[in-house]
Amino acid sequence: MSRNTEDRIPFHRPSLGSEEEAAVLRVLRSGWLTTAGEARAFEAEFAAAVGSAYAISVNSATSGLHLALEAAGVGNGGRVVTTPYTFTASAEVIRYLGADPVFVDIRGDDLNIDPDGIEQALARAGNIQAIMPVHLGGHPCEMDRILSIANDYSVPVVEDAAHAFPGSFRGKPLGTIGDSGVFSFYATKTMTTGEGGMVVTDDPDRARRMSTMRLHGIDREVWDRYTSDRASWEYEVVEAGFKYNMPDILAAIGREQLRKSRRFLEARRRIAETYRTLLEDRDYLELPPDSPESSCHLYVVRLRLERLSIDRRAFVDRLAALGIGTSVHYIPLHLMPYYRDRYDLKPHDFPVSLDAYSRSISLPIYPELSDGQIARIAESVRRVGDGALGS
Repeated sequence: MSRNTEDRIPFHRPSLGSEEEAAVLRVLRSGWLTTAGEARAFEAEFAAAVGSAYAISVNSATSGLHLALEAAGVGNGGRVVTTPYTFTASAEVIRYLGADPVFVDIRGDDLNIDPDGIEQALARAGNIQAIMPVHLGGHPCEMDRILSIANDYSVPVVEDAAHAFPGSFRGKPLGTIGDSGVFSFYATKTMTTGEGGMVVTDDPDRARRMSTMRLHGIDREVWDRYTSDRASWEYEVVEAGFKYNMPDILAAIGREQLRKSRRFLEARRRIAETYRTLLEDRDYLELPPDSPESSCHLYVVRLRLERLSIDRRAFVDRLAALGIGTSVHYIPLHLMPYYRDRYDLKPHDFPVSLDAYSRSISLPIYPELSDGQIARIAESVRRVGDGALGS
């Protein structure tokens, strides 16, 4: 039986409070709405939070990935190794630069890119200009192995850390392990500015390049042009850049979210632990790895379809009828028409990605969930699964 709309548990709900409201009002009343003091403060605070020398705020993680790859020297005719098991932004930014993605399949345990596949790709493909691992759902990729391979081939590493804040790998914050890292503050992420992102690096040359390119390739930031003694209209365009800067309104929200981020992480980890306790005895479910360093951005369960009489779509539909919002992460990019047709890819070219996609369901995991809602979600999963056991 379907539940009323008001009784539905959505897949995600942002955790926003009076602090974010006050921050937005502060910016509105300041008379300055675009990139200025709030963005600078957010950059400094975020850099300190992850232990990075430089942080460059941007209007989306997609913009950040584009800037990071461009600063790494990716260009026309080049190739970038990444995973097909990700959102399209990871690959589309490679195409922005006239380069091509070289897809490598994932591992079956954590759904992250397989380092063995990276090494094989580098050995057989020419003109690899970067490696882009994606920390799927906030679970850390095997970064020590990836860096070792990258060093052997003298290839830079750009971490797609869109899901990863504030996760870590062996104590080091994700996004700060490679040559640069990119975080997302989209509405569904572990902290949000509505839209937005951050690029971090310890390389001053990369930081300088990205800072210039994010605002039209102009050698002076807007804030400097209107606050220094030098005339605001005096500037030079040193490159054909982009329009990727983060406005102060979003940065102000981000500063408040950053202050709450450890509490958000603790809540997500508690929810993940509760799901494990309530679902681990169902043999038709494959639960995500119990990673103490994950950001817990996603909670992806995989169905053991051979033990069920229904497929993933029917499972999702029955959860929806019980008022439980879910999602699927992700439809692999090699199945998408653009990548499939351009690179002549077949579904079974990446069998682990294909299998994970066919069986995966992402359950709600966000701080606003109450204990009762968490229990109801788990009970609904059990109810649908138990009622669909195969003969």
